[in-house]
Amino acid sequence: MPRRLRSSLCLLAALCLLLNPASGIGDSRLAAPGHSARAALDFRIIIPPMIELLENSHPGRIDVNGAAVLSAWQQLTVASNMKRGFCLHLSLSAAEVSGWRLQSTPGNGITITPLGQGYRLCSSRPGRYTLRLLHQFDITATNGGPASLRWPVQTDLVAL
Repeated sequence: MPRRLRSSLCLLAALCLLLNPASGIGDSRLAAPGHSARAALDFRIIIPPMIELLENSHPGRIDVNGAAVLSAWQQLTVASNMKRGFCLHLSLSAAEVSGWRLQSTPGNGITITPLGQGYRLCSSRPGRYTLRLLHQFDITATNGGPASLRWPVQTDLVAL
């Protein structure tokens, strides 16, 4: 094919492409004078439910030293966006403990309810909660028993 014919065909193809209306123009219209174009957008932001135990600090072992009553602090931090809140179930996991009492720092928005061999700590709304709990344990046998007690409280987090 001669060079001149090939360049003429390329020029003709380019002109056809330029003169052909774009495919999107067929879907668009000009608004009549005095009217405006309108469009509605509907955005939905979905935040998945989340509940997380951010901190559960307590001593790993408590020194017995012949005492009949032991005390230890526990700090719990819970973050949740659950609409109805959450509960923490605290239960004993040591046979050496015969009695257990729990106290919390006031004003944290958490209700504490004794529940069988444990406690239920609940919040009725979402948020971030930091709880400082004082545990007092009654020890059954101290003579010839262990010098220290493994942390006797199991913590379970429940969504409502």
